[in-house]
Amino acid sequence: MPDETPDIESGRLLFAGECDFLLSVARLEQLPPADLPETAFIGRSNVGKSSLINALTGRKALAKTSNTPGRTQQLNFFDLGRRLMLVDLPGYGFAKAPKHTVDAWTRLIRAYLKGRPNLMRVNLLIDSRHGIKQSDEDFMTMLDQAAVVYQVVLTKTDKLKSGQLEKLKKDTAAKLTPHVAAYPMQFATSSEKGDGLAELRAELAMLATPA
Repeated sequence: MPDETPDIESGRLLFAGECDFLLSVARLEQLPPADLPETAFIGRSNVGKSSLINALTGRKALAKTSNTPGRTQQLNFFDLGRRLMLVDLPGYGFAKAPKHTVDAWTRLIRAYLKGRPNLMRVNLLIDSRHGIKQSDEDFMTMLDQAAVVYQVVLTKTDKLKSGQLEKLKKDTAAKLTPHVAAYPMQFATSSEKGDGLAELRAELAMLATPA
């Protein structure tokens, strides 16, 4: 079992180790064996999912980044030292892709989230410049109904002033209160500056298979 409290050094060691791209999945039957705990990353299109995964693992191009919303169109799996699987999911909301493509990956995401037995926690990324939007609320409600635990990760916090960030944290906490599957902690991060990454690594390390 993981330790009961997050440990910064355990998180650092886990994410400093080997991390390899495993595969991209376009259909449920392509999913890898459910033999490792998984944590998934999702949010509105262009919220910074790939940048966060790269920053957490200390790699510049592990996950492909783009300024074009909708670049990630499949479920991308990354094996973190055979202890934890990181899953980069397509964004929801606006995307520069045909409607039938967006609909297809939306169905895939929902099927994965509702049926993956080894999915330990979802990281729901929220752009700190915009806060929780209706599309986020809708997704949170879906996760509540599916009984999938999720934690909010605020991204791009380096774009805010200190007072703005504190207000955002309070507003976010209030909006999370009615959501039954929401994890009580939120993480304020900056992939560019490195803020909050150590704490998030430590939290995710608690989900991993013990070394």
